[in-house]
Amino acid sequence: MTKQTEVKESSSWSKLLRKHWPAFAAFITAAILAFVGAVYVFVWFAGDAQSTALVPTTLGMWTMGNIVSFILHAIFWELILIGIPVAIGAILGWQWWKRLPDEEKKAHNLFGKSPKSSRAGGAISPLLFIAFAIKVYIDGNWNAAISGWTLNYVVGSMITILIWIVAIAAIPATIGIIWWISHEINKKP
Repeated sequence: MTKQTEVKESSSWSKLLRKHWPAFAAFITAAILAFVGAVYVFVWFAGDAQSTALVPTTLGMWTMGNIVSFILHAIFWELILIGIPVAIGAILGWQWWKRLPDEEKKAHNLFGKSPKSSRAGGAISPLLFIAFAIKVYIDGNWNAAISGWTLNYVVGSMITILIWIVAIAAIPATIGIIWWISHEINKKP
């Protein structure tokens, strides 16, 4: 029974691909061009950032200010040169999908029940970096070369950030636990 379902779904996909192959070819080509373009823009920006003295050419001379400035400028250029065309392409793709007949979309059953995502924590790394940048700024090491930092400073900063996270998470957790306890006590048996 499972094999029949798998064959039916794959044949639905293949029918849809055969019928609309020019659109799918255009989407695949656009995705490849967007990826290549994003890599090219980053390489161009990295070279340009060094030649315009936005950042030092030697990584050991970079400061936290250089890192943040480099990241923000790179995001800006990627959004301007790649993000806008990709957004326009996504809008065109959505418009194409909306124009397909409903019977065709339903017959192919392309989007069934979506599985629950097992990936989590995608925002943790950027938030830890932002917290580390705040810690470096508070310590007055914003314009100090990273090569001058000691391992003890970095580890101590990470421990401080973890304490900040625990303190920030503990406040709402404490409020929630107190509310739950008071709610349970006030329940009538």
